[in-house]
Amino acid sequence: MTETTTKTRARPAAVILTPSAEQRIADLMAQAPEGTIGVKLSTPKRGCSGLAYSVDYVSEEAKFDEKIATPGGTFYIDGASVLYLVGSTMDWVEDDFTAGFVFANPNAKGSCGCGESFTV
Repeated sequence: MTETTTKTRARPAAVILTPSAEQRIADLMAQAPEGTIGVKLSTPKRGCSGLAYSVDYVSEEAKFDEKIATPGGTFYIDGASVLYLVGSTMDWVEDDFTAGFVFANPNAKGSCGCGESFTV
């Protein structure tokens, strides 16, 4: 009789976080309201193209959220948004005039002129 072993392989994260994005998550967690367990990315329906990126504090874990451990705290991806975000890279960019998260999303088929929303 042959013994069967099951190998579990780590699944890659749905979204790749740049070091700059990880640092921004750490900064957000350092000033987070009491009871915050992480930062969560979701794609609510909004804007002229349909979906937008939203990053918010989260105080409880939802059942289907994807969870990514970062050096500065836990990063969650809304379970309903994962399919729109698989393979994306999230970066934090600052210049003299603006600062914000920037997404390179291979699933986005188009975006509005202001860059606030996208279609898949």
